[in-house]
Amino acid sequence: MTIVNLSIVIFKDIKELLSNRSDIVITTHQNPDGDALGSMLGLFLFLRKMGHEVSVISPNDYPEFLQWLPGNEFVLDFTRKKKQVTRAIQEAQIIFYLDHNDSKRGGDMKEVLASSQARRIMIDHHPYPQLNVDFSISRTEVSSTAELVYEFMQDLGGAELIDKDIAECLYTGIMTDTGCFSYNSSRMRTFEIASQLLGYSIEKDEIFRKVYDNFSAYRMRLLGYCLNEKMQVFPEFRTAFMSLSLEEQERYNFATGDSEGFVNYPLSIKGVCFTALFIERKDKIKISFRSRGTFAVNTFSEKYFSGGGHTNAAGGESNLSLGETIRKFIDLLPEFAQELNNK
Repeated sequence: MTIVNLSIVIFKDIKELLSNRSDIVITTHQNPDGDALGSMLGLFLFLRKMGHEVSVISPNDYPEFLQWLPGNEFVLDFTRKKKQVTRAIQEAQIIFYLDHNDSKRGGDMKEVLASSQARRIMIDHHPYPQLNVDFSISRTEVSSTAELVYEFMQDLGGAELIDKDIAECLYTGIMTDTGCFSYNSSRMRTFEIASQLLGYSIEKDEIFRKVYDNFSAYRMRLLGYCLNEKMQVFPEFRTAFMSLSLEEQERYNFATGDSEGFVNYPLSIKGVCFTALFIERKDKIKISFRSRGTFAVNTFSEKYFSGGGHTNAAGGESNLSLGETIRKFIDLLPEFAQELNNK
């Protein structure tokens, strides 16, 4: 048994629940990333092979560079197909929450999900789960939800159902949530699973190309603009950040996913161990935080910016203006000067 959080009795209950054909919904958090999409689509393809009727649902749109994933054509976007999604959720007997452990991350879909009478199963690797579910598979030390989904499939005894398409989805999830195995990937088991997925004849270099070498010229120019014009560095606090206003996004034809990974670039600066990216939306400021070492950006985000996540990667938001949000962030830095300079 590899899903160590679950007792054998509880896991037997899950296996029994999935032993009969069911109407199943698989969903994830708002603004899904590679791990969210890879996990969902991998499990979607797997459960369909088990004979279930499965709907895979995203709360909103997601980046074009993830839309090549096997099964992508079956994803229902709640913002575009509210009636169809609502009906699927209402009719579902089982709902899987993947890479998603807090109802507030469900976006506009959270109320529809809350009204469902389905049995709920959460598979996630973020700390401090808040979802009210029947079964919780939660392991914060694991690299990604995709890694947990692979273990889940193995524990169900369905190893023979895993094929190349499923392996591509799960490998993409692991690869993207570890920054191509540069962080969140110190466990030997992570590499064992990656190796096993390679055994399904997936082309890892092609997967990398589709995800990371598949951007528009506008996106590349936007990155250059951010690094040259918008990056501010505070050596005394080992901190750097960038920001993007609505006007700047419009200027560079901003599309969903265009800022993916931008927050990581300042971590390449010698001495910097804490970074942030502030993106203006119509109704709020979306924030990404990253760190190196033991500075817990999830705790920082939760306390000051209504967010959360992992120790070294977290998200948050602000209802202040972009300028006010940035000023609040800068004003907080002296409070953490000693902690940041001890990293």
